Amino acid sequence: MSDMKGKICMVTGANAGIGKQTALELAKMGATVVLVCRNRARGEAAQAEIRQVSGNDQVDLLLADLSSQQSIHELAKTFKEKYDRLHVLVNNAGAWFQNRQLSVDGIEMTFALNHLGYFLLTHLLLDVLVVSAPSRIVNVSSGAHHNGRIHFEDLQFEKRYRGFAAYSQSKLANILFTYELARRLEAHGIQGVTVNCLHPGFVASNFGRNNGLLAKVALTFLRPIAVDVRKGAETSVYLASSPEVEGVTGKYFDKKKAVRSSAISYDEEVARRLWEISEEMTGVKTESLLAEISEAG
Repeated sequence: MSDMKGKICMVTGANAGIGKQTALELAKMGATVVLVCRNRARGEAAQAEIRQVSGNDQVDLLLADLSSQQSIHELAKTFKEKYDRLHVLVNNAGAWFQNRQLSVDGIEMTFALNHLGYFLLTHLLLDVLVVSAPSRIVNVSSGAHHNGRIHFEDLQFEKRYRGFAAYSQSKLANILFTYELARRLEAHGIQGVTVNCLHPGFVASNFGRNNGLLAKVALTFLRPIAVDVRKGAETSVYLASSPEVEGVTGKYFDKKKAVRSSAISYDEEVARRLWEISEEMTGVKTESLLAEISEAG
């Protein structure tokens, strides 16, 4: 077990499933862990449990709806008012939606939460991650990305919505984002900040149970072949804490091993195009931000 004392870690979607387990394991290692949760009651329950089980009182709770860009901005602002360092950012919050929904910003919910949430929060915290180097960004993706492509002709599935296709697209977007961010950090000479992504496995959790009775029945039927949350969180915890991956960046991991992701995930033109669209949809200006960070440090 790594010693994470003195390290500040943020884990999104930390009130349940692998997010909660990741936060618990980091707290056990002595880290200061900031839980990001949408629901106050569930967040406070997770906070109390993690403190009790880990014996670590340095477990904070911040509330945010990561499908809302205003909420993400408020989260980053609140974090920076409380902390001047961030050593690990685990982008974990995500969901699958059987029926098409829109975020408060009018964006298809899967894309808003699973991709743009990662994209925007990482940009807003990047300056703190840089001054905290060595620091790590961990993006939870999924093996479902192998079934995905970026539907540039209908990115938000307005013509015909398919829940799994939207989910697979978002998980591919997580990997494209990871690889492209690693390339851009390197191009600007920003060292000490690594960014990797992972497949947690098919995990026995509450994931997907927001989709009604049919989804609950199907997921219950599949539960015997699923891994438990401790196993599902292992790779997230490994990437957040292990000395073995110090300095390793721009990789996709499964079962704590760097493996090849889908062929399209290495297409730099697809990554660039998705990045530009993501900038437009969030108002982020990556090159200006990275230039400013480079000049400052």
